[in-house]
Formats: sequence, structure tokens, C-alpha cells
Amino acid sequence: MKLTEDNYTELAEKVIVKLSQEKRPNGKPVQMVTTSKIRNLLAMTADIYNDVINSQDEKLSTDIAGRIKYMKIRFVYEAGRQAEVKKLVEQAGLLEHLDDIGNSRKQYILFSRYMEALVAYRKFYGGKDD
Repeated sequence: MKLTEDNYTELAEKVIVKLSQEKRPNGKPVQMVTTSKIRNLLAMTADIYNDVINSQDEKLSTDIAGRIKYMKIRFVYEAGRQAEVKKLVEQAGLLEHLDDIGNSRKQYILFSRYMEALVAYRKFYGGKDD
């Protein structure tokens, strides 16, 4: 589902609620991605966000578009390193949402807000990290 101004907060909440309620076959909860890990993903997003906000063009520059593609690779790498991050990336559709950005400034801003919402709901529903 494509991110919109109307749905990004609800999508983020659904993802985190689903992840927070996952159980193993023995009934014990599955460890959710840590706040620090999800904040690392947000930090990558925020670095580009600052440049996007400072640009007034509705079309992203080739430099910024290239940085977004590289960020996607970093997300894939982090997902490959830790199963909890992979679950988040898959459940939240982060790779697909990164692809949806294309060269749209508006879509990047929405993606960034979606990432912020994921962090906020992780903190709200996930409580403290173990």
C-alpha cells in the first residue's frame, strides 16, 4: 500500500502492534526490534531528510535519489544482520516504500514521517528494551 498523508500513521501503528503481539509456538513473545536499531534506521532517513527539506524542487536531485538507493542497501544489510530488523523491514514494507519515492520530494517526506511514526509507536507499544 502506498504511503499517503492520510494513512502513514495508521500503517505504522498496525506494523508495530502486529510485531509486539507476535508469539513463539511455545507462547512466549518474540523479541521485537530494539528502539536503538529502529532509531539507527531513522537516523539514516533523517540525514537525507534535512537536504530534501532545504531543497524547494518537487523533483529530487540525482544526488539525493542516489543516496536514497544507497540507504535502501543499508536497510537490506541491517535486515540481513538481525532477524528482528528484517521482520520490521518486511512488515513495514520499507523497501517497497523506498522504491515508491522515485524522485518525488513529497513521497520522501512521507517516508521520513512514516519512519518517525514507527519509532514513536515502537516506544509506545514496545516499552523498554531488554
